[in-house]
Amino acid sequence: MQIGRIEGATRVLGKSQGYLGLPVRDEIVTCTVNGSTTPVMVTAWLPTPKELEALIAGAAVHVRIVGTMHPPILVDVGPQPREEGEADD
Repeated sequence: MQIGRIEGATRVLGKSQGYLGLPVRDEIVTCTVNGSTTPVMVTAWLPTPKELEALIAGAAVHVRIVGTMHPPILVDVGPQPREEGEADD
C-alpha cells in the first residue's frame, strides 16, 4: 500500500522521526463505547495495481500496528476519486 494524502489533512505524523510522514485528518465521531465526542485520526492508503488485483481476488487487508499495545481501530473504504471537473452530489 502507498500512503495517500487524505482530503482535508490537518497534520503529518512521523516525518520528524525518520518515517515517510503520514498525513492525517482529525475528526470527531460517535463511538458506542467512548461517546459522541470521540477523537479519531483518518489516513488514506492506496493499493498498488498488484495489491488491487489481489484484493479483487479475495485477499484480506492486513493492518500492522507498531509496538505492543493495540488501540481500537476502524477500517473502511473511502469515497471513489472524482474525475477532474466532476460536480459534488
